[in-house]
Amino acid sequence: MTAPLTGGCQCGGVRFRVDGPLGRASICHCRMCQKAFGAPFAALVTVEITDLVWTRGERGRFQSSNKVARGFCGACGTSLTFEYHTRWIDLAIATFDDPSAITPVVQDSRASRLAWVDHIADLPIRSPAELERAAAWQAEIVNHQHPDHDTER
Repeated sequence: MTAPLTGGCQCGGVRFRVDGPLGRASICHCRMCQKAFGAPFAALVTVEITDLVWTRGERGRFQSSNKVARGFCGACGTSLTFEYHTRWIDLAIATFDDPSAITPVVQDSRASRLAWVDHIADLPIRSPAELERAAAWQAEIVNHQHPDHDTER
């Protein structure tokens, strides 16, 4: 991936741009990440703070431990950052406009990993009838989420 890379929260109130290279991408299974993301793990990527520009809004911050603060959007609650160092910051991979281009290369805190995470790919998918019913319901959804790109004003 080449810079600049952009991303932000679900409502678009907080947006960012990374002007330098991405560092190590990881999955963290620790209990604090599980709670902060409301998910079985957090997918994060490290960037140098000097390469990160907040282009819209201000993130809220929660000091989740004596060593880590977590950034989030105060309006929609999207988890954005894992802040642990004066030089680096980790950004939530799913908040990038193209998260599929960032692949984690390591797992952290495996002792807290939920056992069922190893079997997600083995779970059955919905039956064709269930998929049809779900598609009808989803067709009625009006998306209020910010698009995965910045718009010129």
